[in-house]
Amino acid sequence: MNSLSNLQQSSDKQIWQRLRQAIAASSGFKRWQRLQGDQAPDAKGDIDTQVCAYLRETLDTLAY
Repeated sequence: MNSLSNLQQSSDKQIWQRLRQAIAASSGFKRWQRLQGDQAPDAKGDIDTQVCAYLRETLDTLAY
């Protein structure tokens, strides 16, 4: 069962990498980055952090 768990984690990582790349390439994300400027989470680095913040703000807006 442990190898099944490892397979799932590997699959999840691949899905997140592809999703993150697609989001980072989107016009909405690029516009969000421009609007954030230096205020973007970890503006100089980690794209994971930026994509998560973008998704969080987008979902908050949709939920409102």
